[in-house]
Amino acid sequence: MSGPRSHAAGPGAEEAPPGQLRGRRAFVSLGSNLGDRARYLRAARDALDALPATRVLATSRVYETAPQEREDQGAFLNQVVCLETGLQPPALLRECQRIEREHGRVRTLRFGPRTLDIDILLFEGEQSGDPELTLPHPRMVKRAFVLVPLAEVWSWARGMPDLDIAGLGRAAAREQDVTPYDATEE
Repeated sequence: MSGPRSHAAGPGAEEAPPGQLRGRRAFVSLGSNLGDRARYLRAARDALDALPATRVLATSRVYETAPQEREDQGAFLNQVVCLETGLQPPALLRECQRIEREHGRVRTLRFGPRTLDIDILLFEGEQSGDPELTLPHPRMVKRAFVLVPLAEVWSWARGMPDLDIAGLGRAAAREQDVTPYDATEE
């Protein structure tokens, strides 16, 4: 993927088709460090876009990053997508976990290797301290692998906390290497 892309007319394209309610925006991070990492990210984007009352509005570039919490594993590919969804946050979480499982995700080791990781970062109009789904994501502001791609699609933000995502991303990237990924290298 050469750069950020969108699937709608632009960030201001908020008109819902006749007879449909406009959904809420959510930013979701995707990651993989096992198997065909790029294929897992593509599959996740397609699966998210196929969810009921949900569409992918924008995707960041794909980045390659070193593991953060456990360094004894392979490099990750990471990406952030902006969704518009009619699903409520708990339902979106269940769907994300289902997609992970369908793509071989097994939760055995916290921060360990995985075929696919899907995290809800932000959800329009929502803040939650629920341990099952904390919003905004509690570690996102310290992770360059989230902030750098999030900055690419942040123009799609609506009803989100007032955060300087680009500034936070630049600061985090000074300490964590985040490299645009070229799929032709594999």
